[in-house]
Amino acid sequence: MKNVKYLGPAAIVLAAVLWSFDGLLRQNLAGVPSLHVVLLEHAIGAVLLTPLLFKGWQEVRALSSRGWVSVLWVSLFGGILGTFFYTKALGYVDHIDLSVVVLLQKFQPFFAIGLAAVLLKEPLTKNYLLCAVTAIAGGYFLTFNNGAPSFTINNESLIAGLMALCAAFAWGSSTVLGKHALKQLSFFSLTALRLWITSLVATLVLISFGTDALSFSLTRSEWLTVLTIVLSTGTVALFIYYYGLKHVLATHATIYELFWPLSAVLIDIFVRGRTLTAGQFLGGALLIGASLFLSRQQQNGQA
Repeated sequence: MKNVKYLGPAAIVLAAVLWSFDGLLRQNLAGVPSLHVVLLEHAIGAVLLTPLLFKGWQEVRALSSRGWVSVLWVSLFGGILGTFFYTKALGYVDHIDLSVVVLLQKFQPFFAIGLAAVLLKEPLTKNYLLCAVTAIAGGYFLTFNNGAPSFTINNESLIAGLMALCAAFAWGSSTVLGKHALKQLSFFSLTALRLWITSLVATLVLISFGTDALSFSLTRSEWLTVLTIVLSTGTVALFIYYYGLKHVLATHATIYELFWPLSAVLIDIFVRGRTLTAGQFLGGALLIGASLFLSRQQQNGQA
């Protein structure tokens, strides 16, 4: 039974590792509009998980109004708006340092921690706060090596900063509302339901641009990339993530999600042949140490 308690944190970490590969895969879709990619990957995933949605249909029918608000929130903010805001922020990299965008997006755990304490009444113990500060510091050093972000202030940088903060809020709040929805739904029902709702919303948005917006013209390589995303960093990663979130507190999940920058750095090492700086070694050690300690505390009921 003790080992089972480690499966929740391990699932969150595995999902974060899979998400770190997402950037590599999406480079092959640079010529495809982002909303088209969102629609395709969610629609394919929704079709694949339809049998699981039927299996959990009694749960869906019994979902309370607050439960539906949570599901709609994660579908809209986690499925579409978070990606939209972050993509828009990255579109201003000619006017703002990329590191600033990444740094502001690191506010995601703070939004998640605050909302989890308010909405879910999750306790913020001294052990947890120590782990949270240590893990966030580790994520910072992993992202910025031995340096610091460079700030410039102008209209474009303010817009980019706002977009990055909106993305952080969208994803951080989705962690909390996803945990709330999982009180009434199984992890596979929530995954399938979110995929279907996100697909429908993306379709409606595209229709609002005109019927021609729904026409797709992808190469064989691009279709293969979309399918790879669905079966790895997309639907599969989301499925694993919600399994983990079902078994851990939202405040803990947002810390385990910080394994994304660690695994992204490791990908840089093996794919691009780069090496870790002293700051990144320190960041990795802080993140792993804090996560292991937090997992141990959760197992003992002390966090």
